[in-house]
Amino acid sequence: MVQMNIEILSKVITQRPEISHKGTFGRAVLIGGNRQYGGAIIMSAEACIKSGAGLTTVITAEKNHTALHTRLPEAMVLDFSETDAIKKVLESADVILIGPGLGLEEPALSLLKHILSVQSAKQWLVIDGSAISLFSKHALILPYPEQTVFTPHEAEWSRLSGLALTDQTEENNCKKQTLLGAKIVLKSHRTTLYDKSIAYYHNPLGNPGMATGGTGDTLAGIITGFLAQFEQTIDTIGAAVYLHSLIGDELYQENYLVLPTSISAALPSYMKRYTERN
Repeated sequence: MVQMNIEILSKVITQRPEISHKGTFGRAVLIGGNRQYGGAIIMSAEACIKSGAGLTTVITAEKNHTALHTRLPEAMVLDFSETDAIKKVLESADVILIGPGLGLEEPALSLLKHILSVQSAKQWLVIDGSAISLFSKHALILPYPEQTVFTPHEAEWSRLSGLALTDQTEENNCKKQTLLGAKIVLKSHRTTLYDKSIAYYHNPLGNPGMATGGTGDTLAGIITGFLAQFEQTIDTIGAAVYLHSLIGDELYQENYLVLPTSISAALPSYMKRYTERN
């Protein structure tokens, strides 16, 4: 087992080049937030932007647009029905996140199938929340598993892997990850990453104050933002996981619970801290 430690942050979070522009730090497209669960994709978008992605476009139900623009004027936004505009932003994306608040209805399934059909060899795909359940239920196929990240909690992993909760041992999880081919960020009180290059990567941080709605949406957004701008490796995913929990642990020292949006708010200052160490 490889144990994450604070050195992973200095390894991954690098100084921004003096000569740069927004395109230097990647283009992220986030898809989710039906009429009922708009908050999920907004929290993902906030984490993605505040973790440093250069350009972030959110595809979400029109009902969510005003709230998104009010909270995050940095984000661009499209409705699910804007097919021509969606085609263009997907073509230019470095990383696509799909799932937070997407729902399980037929339109969500159609959208997931479409994303899987248009993902290119140069793009990374992060599959979270509802999209994991849809992928599992309908036995969909990944076009580029080595460039795909699933972010399930234990119940979602059970559906995705076929493993009962009691059978989710490190050995069994490694075997199922190998079959899927994608990288797995298995969320629990101690999150573990599974990938054939390292077998598994254990995060020693985390606390009960983070057990609140939106924490996973925020993690998915940080992973997406990191993959958009830094080297696209398992270490980069690991750094996103570690930083998410590190901020959560430090906030928990003085707070009864840790709001996901508080973690996002702290991202720029923490990233600056570890850039300076580097």
